[in-house]
Amino acid sequence: MYRFLLSRQWVILTLITLALIPTMIELGFWQLHRHEHKVALNRVISDSLAAKPVPAESLTGPGRKVAHQDLYRRVTATGTFDTADEVVVRRRTSSDEEVGFHVLTPFVLKDGRVLLVNRGWIPAAGAQTEFPEIPAPAKGELTVTGRLMADETTADSGIKDVRGLPDRMVMLINSEQQAKALGKRVLGGYVALTAPEPKGDTPELIAEPDHSGIGPHMAYAIQWWLFAAGVPVGWAVLVRREHRDRQEAAETEPTPTEPATV
Repeated sequence: MYRFLLSRQWVILTLITLALIPTMIELGFWQLHRHEHKVALNRVISDSLAAKPVPAESLTGPGRKVAHQDLYRRVTATGTFDTADEVVVRRRTSSDEEVGFHVLTPFVLKDGRVLLVNRGWIPAAGAQTEFPEIPAPAKGELTVTGRLMADETTADSGIKDVRGLPDRMVMLINSEQQAKALGKRVLGGYVALTAPEPKGDTPELIAEPDHSGIGPHMAYAIQWWLFAAGVPVGWAVLVRREHRDRQEAAETEPTPTEPATV
């Protein structure tokens, strides 16, 4: 009755069905892991923002990576801005999704080490290849406060690290790259400035990260698992339908008549 399952068409369909089930289950777990990562990151952000500021030097140093639990931690540093080696980070958006630049200014500490400070967003004066006018930071020694961030990489950010850019332009905020460019000891990671606030409207300070939402990853995980459960059910329905159609066709097929005898 079910010999049709050995046909080429049904063997291929069955193999596809068997391949889809584990694939969809794996996709469901992938979305579950993304959900768990988002929940954990939200907890880190919340705890970091609620904690009291600590000296940046206590959480990072030259050649060091910012620890996951220290991401977004409020830190302070005392020193002076070095605008001579200031660069802009291309293709960054404002709170209104307008494309412009982030201003990355070296902040020289008392011991000569450098902390990279993202002073915020500024609009592009023209094309992205034209160096913009940058509002000057406060002069002299001062104390800054900001959120500690990890170095940006293409793998983590998805931003292609384009080479051959115009002078004083970069694609990524990366302490290792800036250490080579400056020839100085640069603390790992960077700081998104929160204080002191700029005197004018720009640079626009980087907004506090949203850590209230968890995204649709759990819903996607459940969706993939439902698909995985539905695939064998759909296969079984098709098999029963094929069996029924073949049985009905056999019942309605005319019976051959025997030849008349003389």
